[in-house]
Amino acid sequence: MILFPAIDLKDGKAVRLYKGDFATAHQVSDDPLATAKAFYDAGARHIHMVDLDGARSGARQNGAIVRAVAQNSGLKVELGGGIRSMADLEEVFALGVWRCVIGSAAVSHPEFVKEAVAKYGERIAVGIDTMDGIVKTAGWEQSSGLNYLDFAKTMEAMGVRTIIFTDIATDGMLSGPSFDRLVVLQEAVSCQIVASGGVSSNDDLSSLNNMGLYGAIIGKAYYAGTVDLAQAVKEAGEQC
Repeated sequence: MILFPAIDLKDGKAVRLYKGDFATAHQVSDDPLATAKAFYDAGARHIHMVDLDGARSGARQNGAIVRAVAQNSGLKVELGGGIRSMADLEEVFALGVWRCVIGSAAVSHPEFVKEAVAKYGERIAVGIDTMDGIVKTAGWEQSSGLNYLDFAKTMEAMGVRTIIFTDIATDGMLSGPSFDRLVVLQEAVSCQIVASGGVSSNDDLSSLNNMGLYGAIIGKAYYAGTVDLAQAVKEAGEQC
């Protein structure tokens, strides 16, 4: 299983939120690049980054940090937040990003996903962020009314190979992932699934690995010290 330790960026700082609430943002690192290098030293080879400013307003403001991490950390950067057009994709890939995550735009402009996949293939992932099984958009502040399974099947039909699934109720809560919804999602689509939200311990990661998931994002648990990243990497296997 691929481990994606995470850095969320807001106003040029690495922050964490509770349940996606921007009012709860608190800084967890004053040097995102140093944090990324620490991930690498622990054995990780990938990083999940989110431009929260971009996710909320569509105006990405943290490109310099993303470029620095992509060029100097040794990690493959997976980036989401405010990617809403082919021009955005070109701009982000020019920073050295390995894979882009399309979130809100996959709901509002699914034809964009189809075009993106046609051009970039597996370098495109779709983020499915849900509350009570309903897909949320615009930095988790708006409800789409779409069932997450129906939406996942639509994305799969468009050629999407990687889905990042977040249950907002678990995000930043250190309460454990949404195992039940992940199992149902696994059964519904053949895409690679990355679990996001709720990871609280190495045991959680072991359980996700035993489910056969492609990947897992580690956020607050790393910063809170409740996950030993180096140990998790050893248990998860090769991180190529």
